[in-house]
Amino acid sequence: MSGRATRKIIRIDEEKCDGCGQCAQACHEGAIRIVDGKAKLVSDSYCDGLGACIGECPRGALTIEEREAAPFDEAAALAQAGHSKKPEAAPKSPEAGSLGCGCPGSAMRDLRRSQTSDTLQNRPSEPTESRLSNWPVQLRLVPENAPYLKGADLLIAADCTAFAHPDFYRTFLSGPNTVCLVGCPKLDDAQWYVDKLARIIEVNEPATLSLVRMEVPCCGGMTRILEEAIRRVGRDAALRITTVGVRGDILDRETKTWVFGTNA
Repeated sequence: MSGRATRKIIRIDEEKCDGCGQCAQACHEGAIRIVDGKAKLVSDSYCDGLGACIGECPRGALTIEEREAAPFDEAAALAQAGHSKKPEAAPKSPEAGSLGCGCPGSAMRDLRRSQTSDTLQNRPSEPTESRLSNWPVQLRLVPENAPYLKGADLLIAADCTAFAHPDFYRTFLSGPNTVCLVGCPKLDDAQWYVDKLARIIEVNEPATLSLVRMEVPCCGGMTRILEEAIRRVGRDAALRITTVGVRGDILDRETKTWVFGTNA
C-alpha cells in the first residue's frame, strides 16, 4: 500500500454527534465506531470517502473533507468488519433485529422471560403508594423556578430507565428530598436541555446531582448534557451517574466532580 495522499474522507463533528450509532451501522467497511458515546473514525484506511453514512446522521455531524490520509484499503476494511466481500444491500425486516434507522438504541430485542407461579409469588412486595414528589416530571415541562427544585436532591433520569429497572422507585426515589426529572437526549433538543438544566442548577442550587441513564450509546448524550450544564454554571459540583442495562440490571456507578467548572 502506497503512502499518504490528499483524498476525500469522512469528517465527524463531535460537538454535533449524539452517539446514536446510525452512521456506524451504515458504514459497511466498519470505519466508524461509537467510543465513549461519540462516533469515531477507526482508521483512515478503512474509509472509502464515498459518504454513504452521511445521510444516516440525524444531527448533521458528518461531512466529507479533503485532507492528507492513508489510502483506502478495501481488503483490510472488509476483513476487520468481518466481510469477505461487499454484499448487496438487503432489505431490513423486523426479524433482522433492528429498526430501519440502524440505531443501536432502537435495535429490537425480545426480553421476555419465562415466569413460573413460584417466581411471581416470591417477588418482593410492591410499594403501596407512589414515591414521586413532584409534578410535572418531564424536563421540558417543569418550570425552572418550581419551589420543589430549591436545594433538592436532583435526579435526572433518561425516559427508559424507569421501565427497564424493576425497582426504580426504591433504588432512586427513596430519599425524602429527591426530585426526579426525565427526558430523552435522542428525541429532544440536546442544546435546549443544556440551557434548561444550567438555569435550574444556577437558580436552585440543588443539594446533590444524580443521573440515571441507559447503556445504549445515544443515552450517553444525557451525560454530556449535564456535564455541559455544570460547566456553564461554573460552580463546584459532583455528579453521580448510574448506568442501567436494557435488562434492568445496574451496570456501572461513577461520580464525576468539578471544581470551578473544571472536570476533575
